[in-house]
Amino acid sequence: MRIWFDLLAAVQFLTRLPVPTAPYEQDSLARAVKFFPLVGLLIGLGSTAIYRLLTPHLPALAVALMVVLFTIVLTGCLHEDGLSDAADGFGGGWDREKVLAIMRDSRIGTYGAVALVLSVLARVLLIASLPQAEAGAYLMAAPVLSRWSTLPLSFALPPARNRSEGHVDGQGARIARLTTSSSLLIGSVLSLVIVAALLRWHALAPLLASVLVTLATALYYRRRIGGITGDCFGATNQLTEIVVYLCGVWV
Repeated sequence: MRIWFDLLAAVQFLTRLPVPTAPYEQDSLARAVKFFPLVGLLIGLGSTAIYRLLTPHLPALAVALMVVLFTIVLTGCLHEDGLSDAADGFGGGWDREKVLAIMRDSRIGTYGAVALVLSVLARVLLIASLPQAEAGAYLMAAPVLSRWSTLPLSFALPPARNRSEGHVDGQGARIARLTTSSSLLIGSVLSLVIVAALLRWHALAPLLASVLVTLATALYYRRRIGGITGDCFGATNQLTEIVVYLCGVWV
């Protein structure tokens, strides 16, 4: 029953889908992260259904736009919001305190607006460029791997707003350094099995690219702010999704 509640918590956190409310516990979200890749698969199944339904009737760009809009609505702009805040913070802040202060500000700045536009544009163009025969597999693999990126980040990095400062707040602090090795292993195995089943021998490039993006961003967050925030999770998620689509169109 606890596993079921963890899965519900993951769906509830990552999507706007109406699901039964799981009993709240202090470590609910930290336990739920192992199922983030499964929620990514659920999102990908919806995206694939939209793609296959519309492809016979609309141009590729229009179909891709509908798919991206579907994911934005389904997730409530969760990761887009993180990307824009992180871009504003890292783009406009010169030291750790300034970066964190900008990221906490709910207003969107120039860096955030540009990052948001580029993210949507990149996903639309790349999805439109995917070979039709393989598009469904990449539309499912991308959200799986992008949600997987949260696991190693939350396992390895502490919250940027650390406890020595007297407070830890935000969604990122609920999982930073609280993801267990067993959750990391379970989520990683799930991701590997799903992506390998979807892409077969094409899976190697997206898997390696996702690991590299996650590692590179982890090192960057560690250097700039000494840890991670919820916005950083969202930024890495978006970058990972884009790089998986890029692997799908790379010739």
